[in-house]
This record gives sequence, C-alpha cells and structure tokens, in this order.
Amino acid sequence: MVSIKLYVEGGGDTRDLKSACREGFKTFIEKAGLSGMMPRIVTCGGRDKAYDKFKIAHVNQEEISLLLVDAERPFRQSGSWRHLQEAPDEWSRPDGATDDQCHLMVEIMESWFLADREALKDYYGQDYRENALPQNPRIERVAKDDVLDGLNRAARDTSKRGYDKGSHGFEILAKLDPKIVQNASPHAKRFIEALFKLGQS
Repeated sequence: MVSIKLYVEGGGDTRDLKSACREGFKTFIEKAGLSGMMPRIVTCGGRDKAYDKFKIAHVNQEEISLLLVDAERPFRQSGSWRHLQEAPDEWSRPDGATDDQCHLMVEIMESWFLADREALKDYYGQDYRENALPQNPRIERVAKDDVLDGLNRAARDTSKRGYDKGSHGFEILAKLDPKIVQNASPHAKRFIEALFKLGQS
C-alpha cells in the first residue's frame, strides 16, 4: 500500500495545539471510512509553512504528499492550484504535482462546521443559538469573517463564551459527520475521494 503524508494548515506553534490539530483531522478522516488507509498527518502551523513542507516532501518523493490549506478567500472555480497561484499567495505548482495533491478548505476549516449543525449544538450545549449562524446552505459561498462571527455569536451565551479556534476548533472537527460535510462542501468531498483513490493505489 502506498505511503501518504498529509501536510495540513493548523496547529500553531505549541505541542498541545499541534496534537489537537492532528487528532481532529485524524478522527475526521477515520470517520469518513479511511481507517485502513490513513495518511500520516503533519501539522504545520501557518499555511505558508504547510506549502513549504509539502514542496520539500514532493521533491524528495519518499511518499505521496498532499497539501490541505484554507482557501482564505472566495473560490473562483479555477482549480485548487490555480487558486493558490493567484495573489496574494502566488504559490507555484511544483513540477509533477497533480490536482489530487492539492486541497482547499473553503474558505476556512470552520466553513465545514456550518454543514453539521447538530455537532455544533452538541458541542456547545445549553444556550447555544443556532439561528446566529449564517443561513446560506452553500457553505463554500459564506465569507470567512461571516463564518467566524456567526460561530462566535452562536456560542456567546454558552459556558464556553463564544468560539475560540485554538480551544474549540479541532474538538469540533472531530465531532463532525464527514458525510454531512461532503454533501455540503464539494471541496471536502474531493479531498476525501482523493484519499480513497490514493489509498487504494
């Protein structure tokens, strides 16, 4: 079976946060049905670091390397590599890198949370206000500031006093139903399908 290494944006610079990030993505991917084909997850902190580490691994070609980062802005239906080649990123596509190696969370990881509202309700519990979330079912069309503002307002009156990316983000990711997320996010579906395809090769 082919060895796959996934370079993900997230985890900051602390050991605890990197561990939480790794566990969040690991659980999400396992729940998608990939427990026997799991990639090794490398938490990279910032998205620039994720791209740099991916490039080095791709050049060395010791295993198949995948990149997963936030889109950070509206996706223009131009392909993931093309999106990252545009300003302000201006990242070049490494020689030989395929479309299956580049994946985006559109616009941000928290966009996926909007798909599984039951998971959010379960996580925040009493006094959670679901109606404060953006109501657009096309979650990839919701601007990142609106996603974060909605999550914060929805959780403001709960015991957690709002949404905190470091404390809450990866715990919520682990609670999501990947099927629900894939139904709402074409990019999440593309990501999971790529892992299946590569894991079976």
